[in-house]
Amino acid sequence: MSVNRVLLGLIGANIMGSLSPPLFAEAFKSAGVDGFYHLMDVDQLAGRRLPQLLDAMKMLGFTGTNVTYPFKQEILPLLDKIDLEAAQVGAINTVAIASDGRTTGYNFDRRGWRRSFEEGLGAGAARGATVVQVGAGGAGHAVAFALIDLGVALLIVHDRDTARAQALCSNLANHFGAVRCRVATDLEREIAAADGVVNATQTGMRGFPGNPVPVSALTSVHWAADVIYTPVDTEFIKAAAAKGCRVLSGSGMCVHQAVEAFRLFTGITPDVAKLHRVFEAAYEAREAAFVEVG
Repeated sequence: MSVNRVLLGLIGANIMGSLSPPLFAEAFKSAGVDGFYHLMDVDQLAGRRLPQLLDAMKMLGFTGTNVTYPFKQEILPLLDKIDLEAAQVGAINTVAIASDGRTTGYNFDRRGWRRSFEEGLGAGAARGATVVQVGAGGAGHAVAFALIDLGVALLIVHDRDTARAQALCSNLANHFGAVRCRVATDLEREIAAADGVVNATQTGMRGFPGNPVPVSALTSVHWAADVIYTPVDTEFIKAAAAKGCRVLSGSGMCVHQAVEAFRLFTGITPDVAKLHRVFEAAYEAREAAFVEVG
């Protein structure tokens, strides 16, 4: 694939602190591609809805866009085609826009989170394990499939909306059998008996304070992972680390899904180690600016 100019974006809510722009800027620079990554935050764009934003991107010649909360499932019926892996997950985080305006949806959160887990905690931490996952939304679907990919023996799902948890387990059962996933019945007791715990909700993100995981059930034998990287040290991650748990933030997922998206749009694989360094530097700069403003 030969690419000279690429215009990409991110559609979501509460995304002005996203670190995707510096990641893609570095990837563009290293690849010698004239590219730009544009944030479209619906919290800042009064009255703009998802279909309007997608249509505007087509008209303006965008190559594609990333998609985040709360649109990862809402965007599905707006697309012309859905990649098999994304169809399994039932959520989208990346959309490619062809020159004729036709759209194809992908999910690189699944692959990105899996690779982050392997990098940060090691695949062995998931193989044969019992894991409790809190959250069954768009990100939760991707993480659940990634955990099954990693060889988790039993995934126990909790969501404030029990129907969403049941839908996720049903989806997993269609692909991997009913014995691999069930809905939580007693969250604290099941966390206490599990090997690992994942927060796949937006709770803990800046603007959505709190911790949805009852950390009283955690001990030093657990590992704890979060999908959030704004901030990296969520209340859940800090509480789990204080209990002696091995912890994994959402930063690696952010980097690895960006690698997959950049490869899709340009045919070029960026340097993962370099992007990790760019993420760390951009994160420190963003947090310092936040403290100053705050």
